[in-house]
Amino acid sequence: MEEYRILTPQGMLGYGVPEEDFWRGMGAKPDVIIMDGGSTDPGPYLLGLGKTIVSRQGYLRDLRIVLEGVGRHRVPLIVTSAGGAGTNAQVETMIELIREVAAELGHSFKLAAIYSDIEKAVVLDSLAGGRIIPCASAPPLNREDVETSTNIVAQMGAEPIATVLTEHPDVDIILTGRSYDPAPFAAFCATKGIDPGLYWHLGKIAECGALCAEPKGKAIMVTVRKDSFDLEPLAPNARCTPISVAAHTLYEKSRPDLLAGPGGVLDLTNSRYEQLTDRIVRVRGSEFIPSDTYQVKVEGAAPCGFRSTFIGGIRDPILIGQIDRFLASVREELAVLFSEVRDGDAQIHFHVYGRDGVMGPSEPLRDHVPHEIGLLGEVTAATQEMATAICTMARIWTLHLSYPGQMATAGNFAIPLNPPDNEIGQVCRFSIYHLMDVDDPTSLFPVKTMDIV
Repeated sequence: MEEYRILTPQGMLGYGVPEEDFWRGMGAKPDVIIMDGGSTDPGPYLLGLGKTIVSRQGYLRDLRIVLEGVGRHRVPLIVTSAGGAGTNAQVETMIELIREVAAELGHSFKLAAIYSDIEKAVVLDSLAGGRIIPCASAPPLNREDVETSTNIVAQMGAEPIATVLTEHPDVDIILTGRSYDPAPFAAFCATKGIDPGLYWHLGKIAECGALCAEPKGKAIMVTVRKDSFDLEPLAPNARCTPISVAAHTLYEKSRPDLLAGPGGVLDLTNSRYEQLTDRIVRVRGSEFIPSDTYQVKVEGAAPCGFRSTFIGGIRDPILIGQIDRFLASVREELAVLFSEVRDGDAQIHFHVYGRDGVMGPSEPLRDHVPHEIGLLGEVTAATQEMATAICTMARIWTLHLSYPGQMATAGNFAIPLNPPDNEIGQVCRFSIYHLMDVDDPTSLFPVKTMDIV
């Protein structure tokens, strides 16, 4: 039975490709190298402010390793969601980095770029036509959300990438804008006649590299055929097990059996996981249920103010035991001093680490009184100056405000940083996080080919 090998050197371009594992994978003669390049995990600032998910140095380091493999062995490379948010500008930035590394290495490539920026007029037309619905917990979309967005991208499925693979079989590199993370795996396999249930499932796993291994790793090799696929981590000390692979379906999922995506739902009800060797797991039985309507996720971000923060620690159990009442008193003092707080034009948030700083009200041990807590205060306001002014006063009142049972007049709060108030800069919100009906899965994603010399 014909088999194809997919090498993923790392779950994210720029996170640090393990060089020895990469070349070990190249020695197995992969048919394609696939890497994710972006995510909404860091929040909306990548999209709203055009920031990249890692540093320029991080990209260059990984590109030097991977592009040497592409140039030496002529194995095609697919990188999706370029730069983090996958905007057209970030695609162009990544093209320039590829040019720089190619010149340094002495290699030339044919590159196909797939863009994903979407015009506001297109979104507004779809909104007016009733073709947009919220994704997950997003509120209904309105015209102001669209018009205030600084950048809007559509998240492509497998079809635009598969089209390039079919129409441009000589490309060395496919670089895309915003993409559904498993889409490049699905696209490659779709051109090879693999069952959709298998290729969407392997894409869900392999887009994270070797996170499905024990211990969690970086590089992974996937061997896929018509009725199954195998997962093998490339670090010598790592192994895949049925439990480690099946458990990965819990990663960033609302439920582990039905996983919605572009064009349908992946059904893992009948998936089976077999320990093939001590390091390799074989997966079979996954099914894909096509939907009647094809939807793409549309993401937009808009500025929502400026943020300043302070951080420190509290070790008085008397204060920790009444921390919610104490922080409410701090807010009351700030409301007296600042009309922006009273009117709701500035927001104050406290994160109590050591008690519920990660899970918030969902923390089951929230009533537990730890011996010390870390306190992060953040203020968002219309200007940086106002955010810092309120933040500074919030820190002062946290440090000096009295509370019942207090046994000393010294400061309540240990502050590790100097200066104690830190200006974060402009912050953004997801103004658009919605699903849009489309008639053609490729229509929003133009392609440009070029020579990298």
